[in-house]
Amino acid sequence: MILEDLYYGRLSPNELVKPSNPEFQKINQKITESLQRLKEHFSEEEFEQVEKLFDLQSDSNSLQSTLSFIHGYRMGALMMIEVFSGDSESVK
Repeated sequence: MILEDLYYGRLSPNELVKPSNPEFQKINQKITESLQRLKEHFSEEEFEQVEKLFDLQSDSNSLQSTLSFIHGYRMGALMMIEVFSGDSESVK
């Protein structure tokens, strides 16, 4: 049951999304290759700063995704309210 899963914290929509877009995979491959080149050219301390920057960017992206999800969910709920409370005469 979806409400039970939500209550017990078993509902994680972000874990269900598996991007299959080839462009997504290409971009991630380029990121991996770029990080490897940076690791080869930077000192250990410099590369740690790059990793920290990526961690901060990841945190920022995660927050943005969360806000987008919440906003989309709210919009969907508002649409359902409008659909179910609308005047049936205007549909004819």
